[in-house]
Amino acid sequence: MNSQLQGKKILLGVTGGIAAYKSILLLRLLVQAGAEVKVVMTDAATQFVSPLVLATLSKHPVEIEWTKDNHTWANHVMLGRWADIMVIAPATCNSIAKMANGVCDNLLMAVFLSATCPVVIAPAMDEDMWLHAATKRNINTLLQDGHVVLPVGYGELGSGLTGQGRLIEPVEIFQQIEMQLAKEKPLAGLSAVVTAGPTYEPIDPVRFIGNHSSGLMGITIANALHAAGAQTTLVLGPTHLTANVGVETIKVTTAQQMFDAVAGVFPSTQIAVMAAAVADYRPATVAHQKIKKQVDELEFSLVKNPDILLHCGMNKSSNQWVVGFALETNDEAAHAMDKLRRKNADMIVMNSMQDKGAGFGSANNKVTIFEPEAGPLSLPLMTKQDLAKEIVSLIAKRIHEKA
Repeated sequence: MNSQLQGKKILLGVTGGIAAYKSILLLRLLVQAGAEVKVVMTDAATQFVSPLVLATLSKHPVEIEWTKDNHTWANHVMLGRWADIMVIAPATCNSIAKMANGVCDNLLMAVFLSATCPVVIAPAMDEDMWLHAATKRNINTLLQDGHVVLPVGYGELGSGLTGQGRLIEPVEIFQQIEMQLAKEKPLAGLSAVVTAGPTYEPIDPVRFIGNHSSGLMGITIANALHAAGAQTTLVLGPTHLTANVGVETIKVTTAQQMFDAVAGVFPSTQIAVMAAAVADYRPATVAHQKIKKQVDELEFSLVKNPDILLHCGMNKSSNQWVVGFALETNDEAAHAMDKLRRKNADMIVMNSMQDKGAGFGSANNKVTIFEPEAGPLSLPLMTKQDLAKEIVSLIAKRIHEKA
């Protein structure tokens, strides 16, 4: 596997939660990428995952206690200085509280406090714990201390409930580690705004006009821009997905709200990526009460929503780069080039409804990129995370060529 992790020294911390089993999968990915990994576990973590499994995969003894069976000392200072990066996954609510407040009551916490390398923290807990004010304070403290805190996932939790707090998948953590160890920050000193997700246009207090966009493509682009060094603002439509901590997120519902949010930040940014699936039209009037099913047919008038990409394209300065997205069903190339010209964009990323296993509701995408003075660039089917890195890399290249 060709990876930026080849030869890197990674310290993997595992705390005691049901999500600890995912540490096995993460460790396997890291080792396959050529990294040297040492594992430190809390005593509670050993109740969920066997240290023998982690030791076998890492080819290093797993450190758990302050002293070893041969009465020698586990040197937490040297462990903390050995690594190029430290990753704590999963990080329970209890361990996050300890890290935020400097509590040093086990070997893992001592190693964390001794670490001289970047630290990535992947939380995992029940939704009520994740949303608690105390946890939010602890997360903010860790961020202020310069650590990287990854977002939580949404899905089935250890309690049996469904909600926020789930540990994100090992491949996502792996990708974040790669981003943190990336040597180049080609967009450092620049700022970016990204739109993502659908918009909902209300018909009455209950119903709305919307679409199937999850927002994943735009969110991964925002994450990739942030990882490349750009100060990034994400304007996000209705979705349960979240961006990485460090990406400023403005949540909106309607196209008008998204337009207002983008118009407010666009003048101070150098990069604008309009990846949201914005409704072109909205109902001319919104019923104040739920419309009853009294007739066989219902008619209502639609009015055009403001065009966010057009606004950015027509108001951009010479030092701003504007990227739009296009989802096409026929005559894809012609429509994409027409959109590029009409919106005065610098780049259009086009994906087709004809491509199976890509686009809405999929973790993968396949696109063709159109530019005014370059031939179409077709990219093969790949994960949206990998595609986001390709798009951001091309944006960075074009910006530096223009400078």
